Amino acid sequence: AILNALTVDMALGCSTNSMLHLPAIAHEVGFDFDIAFANPISEKTPNLCHLAPAGPTYMEDLNEAGGVYAVMKELADIGLLHTECMTVTGKTVGENIADAVNKNPEVIRPVDHPYSKTGGLAVLKGNLAPDGSVVKRSAVCDEMMVHEGPARVFDCEEDAIAAIKGGKIVAGDVVVIRYEGPKGGPGMREMLNPTSAIAGMGLGSSVALITDGRFSGASRGASIGHVSPEAADGGPIALVEEGDIIEIDIPERILRIIGIHGVEMTPEEVEKELEKRRQAWQPKPRKYTSGVLKIFSEHAVSPMKGGYME
Repeated sequence: AILNALTVDMALGCSTNSMLHLPAIAHEVGFDFDIAFANPISEKTPNLCHLAPAGPTYMEDLNEAGGVYAVMKELADIGLLHTECMTVTGKTVGENIADAVNKNPEVIRPVDHPYSKTGGLAVLKGNLAPDGSVVKRSAVCDEMMVHEGPARVFDCEEDAIAAIKGGKIVAGDVVVIRYEGPKGGPGMREMLNPTSAIAGMGLGSSVALITDGRFSGASRGASIGHVSPEAADGGPIALVEEGDIIEIDIPERILRIIGIHGVEMTPEEVEKELEKRRQAWQPKPRKYTSGVLKIFSEHAVSPMKGGYME
């Protein structure tokens, strides 16, 4: 059922939040969900819907075209769903969708004419995100699928927004917003405002955003979230400095630092510099010293596990 949910999410165009909800739900039922499942499922799942803001159609259009059942029927017809799963209706998935009809093949593309042959999410890894990060690639424009640029580093969302709106971010930059993960936030705020500000400044096709925070389903552009380990845990995102060169390669699923202070280096040289910074790094004081947010900041797990509290 969990893998079915991920497959349907891929076909719909995705929200990166599914990479929080599904691992957390799986944990509750004793299923060891690895977000790396997303890549092989994405590779074989066509993106059938292009919903706003990534595309021109809306949820009501999807509903009128046959809804989620019609999407599931398209996927089941090519063997991508576990149709034997029992559901809360008392019927199996296959029985539920048996009579579903795709009423509008432009809103729900047939599997032989998808918006793209692969699903909407990708998990990226590299020396900046050893445990992984997540991007909604269905909302990334072609020119940002591969990008290199200097890091512009901010320790909170508000500082990043001020810089973006203040004209301090320019084409080619990679905005890094850290200490916004489950522990650092605490609570992992969504970074919808910075992505909207980037788009509003006309930089949506030339500036990337990387964060240990999360996004909403309305995110667009080269917005990479859930960078793990998060900054509050001393992950590499905590070690990035202004001007470091960051490489993003979504087709190859790579997120890494390839240069220090504007100078490209070998992987060995980069790792040596990061280790030097790691030795000097000090945890930031917790934002809350009492109450439930203090407890959460002390016990939240990695975004890769779902960000729940142990």
